[in-house]
Amino acid sequence: MSAGAATADAARGMTIREFFDGVREGRLVVQRCEACGALAVPPKAVCPSCESIRWGRTTLDGDGEITSYTVIRVPPAQFAAEAPYVVAVARMTEGVSFLGRLTGTPIDGVQVGMPVRFVGSSTNADPPVIAFRPR
Repeated sequence: MSAGAATADAARGMTIREFFDGVREGRLVVQRCEACGALAVPPKAVCPSCESIRWGRTTLDGDGEITSYTVIRVPPAQFAAEAPYVVAVARMTEGVSFLGRLTGTPIDGVQVGMPVRFVGSSTNADPPVIAFRPR
């Protein structure tokens, strides 16, 4: 790759499609600003912390904790057979948060502060649905 192509790639950042491709593969790949180190989720053109346009990528370790959740009892038609289920906000150890499905635990056992682990996508939907399980 030429220096010009590398610079253009860094300035381009990451697309939402590339982010969801990572989720499908079981990875949380996010943008990291090369100027200040801030993480950006979803992908952005300009760093919200320092206004740089130079992006790298990093893969998060997948550990986090529930900061908020709700029980979905009347879901969209494509998920009707799965109701009721939990949708939660998980703050990852790196500091960014994701909205996703919580699987592998009874609904009455879910609580704010519960440690979770990213496990990929919970469905074959497009875009994929981020999923977490208790740690």
